[in-house]
Amino acid sequence: MKLLIVDDEKQQRDAIASIVKAWGHDVAVAINGVEALEVMGEFAPSVIITDLNMPVMDGFQFIHRLRESGNFPPTIVLTAFGSLDKALSAVHELGVFWFLEKPISVGELELLLERAGAQSRLLQENHLLRRELVRLGVFCELVGVSKPMQEVFDTISQVAPTDAPVLLTGESGTGKELAARAIHSLSARKQGPFIPVNCAAMPEALVESELFGHEKGAFTGAVDRRIGCLEMAEGGTLFLDELAEMPVQIQAKLLRVLQDFRYRRIGGKQEMKADIRVIAATNRPPREAIEAGTLREDLFYRLTVFHIVLPPLRERPEDIDPLVKSMIETFNEKYGTHVTSLSAATRQLFSTLRWEGNVRELRNIMERAVIIAGSGEIRDEHLPLNYRSGQPGATATLTNNSHGEAGVAVGMTLDDAERWLIEATLKHAANNKTRAAGILGISTKTLHIKLKQYRLSDGSESD
Repeated sequence: MKLLIVDDEKQQRDAIASIVKAWGHDVAVAINGVEALEVMGEFAPSVIITDLNMPVMDGFQFIHRLRESGNFPPTIVLTAFGSLDKALSAVHELGVFWFLEKPISVGELELLLERAGAQSRLLQENHLLRRELVRLGVFCELVGVSKPMQEVFDTISQVAPTDAPVLLTGESGTGKELAARAIHSLSARKQGPFIPVNCAAMPEALVESELFGHEKGAFTGAVDRRIGCLEMAEGGTLFLDELAEMPVQIQAKLLRVLQDFRYRRIGGKQEMKADIRVIAATNRPPREAIEAGTLREDLFYRLTVFHIVLPPLRERPEDIDPLVKSMIETFNEKYGTHVTSLSAATRQLFSTLRWEGNVRELRNIMERAVIIAGSGEIRDEHLPLNYRSGQPGATATLTNNSHGEAGVAVGMTLDDAERWLIEATLKHAANNKTRAAGILGISTKTLHIKLKQYRLSDGSESD
């Protein structure tokens, strides 16, 4: 195992180095954080042992730099008598492996190194597994083997370990929130909260309160103190979706948070520190939004330390097959179905569609198709009517099952048509009401109400 020992006290540094060398470990030493970072450029330690009190760059600053760089092997901090609080702070706030009190117990040192080494090996195995999954087109919840998506994965891997703000752009349905979650899950903040905020869904009058929170009595209707999303995201990541829909005056206040990482609740006098990482997204081209006056240019520049563009599905058709495979596995598990794949004809059809709704559209189609097919291949008849020829439009018949059709005659009442559709769907689903409700796009509770309304027999069922 490769160990880096960082301590400005030569006697202690040499003593630890002598002990661990005798155990067969490869050792490098440094007298402070600055020298340690230089050593790491060539040495690549599996475990670090560092003092906290050092000149030039102390242990806390050194550990912060490790976290920001993303190269953060298991680290043991040394603490002198009376400095236990500092060591525990490093463990809980900075995420170091553990601490070791001076004078050092050889037995404790050996035990800690064994455990830290085991964690280092596990981290390395996870890293290699993640690299292999990326090669196969799987990156967190994102899927893609195409060159554009592999470039997205590479950029996420680079930016995730840092606290740099990120702007994600791309059409609706390309996976911007999944990319934001991937950045969060690969960061040092992964144990903290991930708070998504849809700026387009918040009433304009409430946006400021939702973000910053408010004190009791701050305005009419503020009957209690409210914690805002900034405060909820403390120690984690705040994801601002559809940023260009946020009122411009609130964007100015957000800019100050990104510059100073301080804010006040509405009506509050106390300034609060924001320990958060901000990721924003918009489906509008940023330059277009800036020219339209819906996105502040200074906020755009502050957020684009890293700018990641999620490509539309039509520009990466080679990703359809791995996406479909992943979705079939997901929905089989969710619904207890046994679908295997797309038929050759359906696979060819999918390759010709433009997928204006991108991956979200594909996912919706696949979820419906898996439910209806139940097992085996997904074929043309399992798709919505306007997808079966690849052109908008529908026919005048409704498919009952794969072997026959039943028409809906002019003159039938809506109740009669609905009753027939429920009966046909239950028959197709082998009287499984959970699956039938999924096909019909209603809840199981609503289906039971309809059965009672139309006095249809419950019969024997499988829910």
